[in-house]
Amino acid sequence: MCNVRNRLNAETSPYLLQHADNPVHWQPWDDETLAAARSEGKPILLSVGYSACHWCHVMAHESFEDEDTARLMNDLFVNVKVDREERPDLDKIYQTAHQLFTGRPGGWPLTVFLTPDEHIPIFSGTYFPKERRYGMPAFREVLVAIESYYRKELDDIRTRGASLVEAFREMEANAGDDFAALTRAPLTAARQRLAQSYDAAHGGFGDAPKFPHAGFTSLLLSQWVRSKQTGEVDERALAMATHTLDAMAEGGLYDQLGGGFFRYSVDARWSIPHFEKMLYDNAALLVAYADAYAATGSALYARVASATADWVRRDMQDADGAFYSTLDADSEHEEGKFYVWTPQDAAALLTAEENRLAERVLGLAAAPNFEGKAWHLFLAEPVAAAARALDVDTEQGAALFESARRKLLAARDRRVWPSRDEKILASWNGLMIGALARAARRLGRPELAEAATQAIDFVRSTLFADGRLLATYKDGRARFPAYLDDYAFLAAGALELLQCRWRREDLDFARTLIDTLLAHFQDPRGGFFFTSDDHERLLHKPKPKESKRQTDESVPSGNGVAAGALLALGHLLGEQRYVDAAEATVRSALHSIERYPEGHATLLFALEELLEPPTIVVVRAPSDALANWQRALDTGFAPHRLTFAVPADAPDLPGLLAERKPAADPVAYVCAGATCQAPVTSVADLAAALAQTR
Repeated sequence: MCNVRNRLNAETSPYLLQHADNPVHWQPWDDETLAAARSEGKPILLSVGYSACHWCHVMAHESFEDEDTARLMNDLFVNVKVDREERPDLDKIYQTAHQLFTGRPGGWPLTVFLTPDEHIPIFSGTYFPKERRYGMPAFREVLVAIESYYRKELDDIRTRGASLVEAFREMEANAGDDFAALTRAPLTAARQRLAQSYDAAHGGFGDAPKFPHAGFTSLLLSQWVRSKQTGEVDERALAMATHTLDAMAEGGLYDQLGGGFFRYSVDARWSIPHFEKMLYDNAALLVAYADAYAATGSALYARVASATADWVRRDMQDADGAFYSTLDADSEHEEGKFYVWTPQDAAALLTAEENRLAERVLGLAAAPNFEGKAWHLFLAEPVAAAARALDVDTEQGAALFESARRKLLAARDRRVWPSRDEKILASWNGLMIGALARAARRLGRPELAEAATQAIDFVRSTLFADGRLLATYKDGRARFPAYLDDYAFLAAGALELLQCRWRREDLDFARTLIDTLLAHFQDPRGGFFFTSDDHERLLHKPKPKESKRQTDESVPSGNGVAAGALLALGHLLGEQRYVDAAEATVRSALHSIERYPEGHATLLFALEELLEPPTIVVVRAPSDALANWQRALDTGFAPHRLTFAVPADAPDLPGLLAERKPAADPVAYVCAGATCQAPVTSVADLAAALAQTR
């Protein structure tokens, strides 16, 4: 009988460990738990969340720590806790089921009641309050009603379960198009949709709550670059992207003291965020700002990208090199308490000169903006403008503000910190590896590539064996067979890192990851399942394209990232099977792309490279001569160009790379698809050749 004690204290997930002392007899999702549910005939109460989830904490404090509620849960159900970051497969299945049953998107905490045998949903919801409020029933009322419904209406539940499975099958059957011509129409439609949802007053897209949507700005910057090449410059696309990036960087979404971005803004003006910090958000936004700096030369974007990278290395990188997952929104049981200030707090730490400037720049001279009593910092006035207003020299003003920022940050670091989820996720590490590598090239900061190298070496040594990955690592334990996102994001990250500096082991790693995807995750109809062919059997085998989760949301689409990596490797190595798999992946999502084009940035990026092959540049030169060529390769912004500086003595290169032979002098090969320019032998000639490419 598993339902006699709480078994979470043997888990590694910080989220599960947060519930190890609950009076609820929580169980992990494992064979022992599922067998006990079948044996006892009790329905399963599945609760899915993550460690930085504010409403997960609220429901825990209200209900899961309450003895009476726990007693009822233990009497009526087998109670299962799942960390959605460890088991995104379960989360995807039951989030989709929730949306099909209710017609509304889900979220976290996700609360699903399941049959004990086939794990069919009986009823689902998200947060339930302890007492009736928000127009919602009390959680204990829900518990009693669901258990009664299960006992009396099991035939109806099984009928609904069969309908659910059929709905999953229909989504699979109607997903793609093997024969439609690939055109730029979805790219054009995405550009038009973004213009329609664009908030001209405050930047961003849509209304509150407002999410960063880094993929949207990437689409717009790519559109702008292509329009310059066609002679019909889309200045509006550039304006929408830069206004959005400016607003996020100057508002409360960005941590003005420590760098890095919060999860989303609760208001349309980007003033007050939901205060959790996620590794994946910061990876996407680091890429967005580094690319925008390369495209525009804006000092603001360089500063924000650099500070975000520094925050990641300082606060989120493990001593062994890998990256942690999240910082919580709450500290001392209050959301945002770690980050907010009063003018008096700041004045007590700063000199009079520093304070006069800082209160203007950081909004401390205005009315309180957080719960009517505190100040969340934002860029209320540029430092140079505030210095001029105070009759301070611009250079002196910059020094004063930097001194003030450092003092405030040091004081903040002495506060009680939000909890940090120190779980290592292979997929999110892949995103950050790629982001740091991109930023290293854009910003000219090789130490960022070194940080990315430490992370990829950790993953390869700790989470990878015999060609297969594990998804998570915590407290010396690597666990859970890896998912599509793990393989795709790490392969893409390895390819980004190869463009900073050449290491054969990273190329081999990327190829092995991609080959494993093709061998164990590929759908014969195109694209990739979220789980492998030898994964635990669940209610349904999820494929990210089957719901809105096929899109780029909080993390990019695993299918889209896989398609991009397949195209990059296919063109670099001359492997047509990779290019064919990328095309099949894009085709498998065409109907979804047509319905919501702007939500498929990574798949649209792959579509564009199917229509016009990316430019692949390979330099062969002695190691001591590569630095000058690398600087030339890293100059400018070309979203569909991949560049690799390979030492002349690198042996036994695979595929087409073997044909990019070294010469007596350094040489560069510039190719687009199967079309190559004449080799160039000077940095100046390379720059001229690159100016003629995408």
